[in-house]
Amino acid sequence: MKKSTYSNEIAKAVEQFLKEKNWHFDFLEKAGLFKFDLKISSKIRKIKYVIDVKNDELVVYGICPVHADEKDEEMMAQMSEFLHRANYGLKNGCFEFDYEDGEIGFRSYIDCDGRLPSAENVKNSIYCTAAMFEQYGDGITSIVFADYLAQEAIAMCEKPLEEQFSDDELDEAELGEAFARLVGGLGGVVKI
Repeated sequence: MKKSTYSNEIAKAVEQFLKEKNWHFDFLEKAGLFKFDLKISSKIRKIKYVIDVKNDELVVYGICPVHADEKDEEMMAQMSEFLHRANYGLKNGCFEFDYEDGEIGFRSYIDCDGRLPSAENVKNSIYCTAAMFEQYGDGITSIVFADYLAQEAIAMCEKPLEEQFSDDELDEAELGEAFARLVGGLGGVVKI
């Protein structure tokens, strides 16, 4: 494997941040890659991180453990639309979608041309990725496991917090139907 060229100083800045947080990580020295997992508050539960150190930049990738089924054209279309809607208006980073295997990720970038990233820069890139999966993760799982449409999933994720706990909750039949779709998507059988 050919050794990648990257800035040792940028790598040390990332390493210092990760060590200060007492996070377990691997550093692939030949490639300039940091790898670790981070638990989040979402149905997704955990994001796999890859931090790619270059000579003049730092790219933070968060990879979702839940993939869309690449053989299901409708699911792929709904996920694509959902992620495009989620990306609209984002200032730092974007969701990415691999049409070959259904992998979903979030990418954040730090320009390090002529300067080192501060601990705050590194923190913001890592936490921004986690925050995006916390906000949109339940929409991802709803499309994959409950056959939600993209517009339904994005509305659920972007609904103001006070509206999430309104009196207009699902009635028992709607709740049973949603639960049956979820269990069916997980390969189970449910009787209601």
